[in-house]
Amino acid sequence: MDDKETLRVGVAVRRLRRSLGLTLAVVAERSGLSVPFLSQIENERARPSARSLQRVADALNTTVGDLYDAADCTRTVDVVRAEPEADAPGVRSLLRGHHQLHAMEFTGEQDTGREFQHRNDELMYVVDGAAEVEAEGRAYRLERGDTLCLSGGVRHRWRAALPGTRILVVAVADHIEAIEETRH
Repeated sequence: MDDKETLRVGVAVRRLRRSLGLTLAVVAERSGLSVPFLSQIENERARPSARSLQRVADALNTTVGDLYDAADCTRTVDVVRAEPEADAPGVRSLLRGHHQLHAMEFTGEQDTGREFQHRNDELMYVVDGAAEVEAEGRAYRLERGDTLCLSGGVRHRWRAALPGTRILVVAVADHIEAIEETRH
């Protein structure tokens, strides 16, 4: 592992700490490391020793190996190739690993008949075909190239309206706490 990859463990530390709802002060107390040093690790300005990283992992109730595995997901480039049977009905994840968003491709007849409600925002883009979406008591028909954005908490259901429909759904990952913007 090169130095740049080693430094990326800070992103994994920050993500895990936040997902556990812990402050830097709590992790500092648990690990015996200082808040400024932990902040430098998370912001990739300091490279922790093996001993320090073990103390951080212990404070977060995880292992150093798990932190490195999570850090692996912070690579900036990852290509997911199209599957050979792209026209077959199904669901395909467009991302590997643990990210701040989910991206799925739905192909063919998709109609689970159930209603969804997600904690975070979601975007639906019709690549081919058409979809019918019910959200907040209204019906929407989306055609090729149309996009629908749903805020977190909006109840919705959808179905492919034509054979061969391909829909891309991108959503903020459940482990990310969405923060509302305040306007001044």
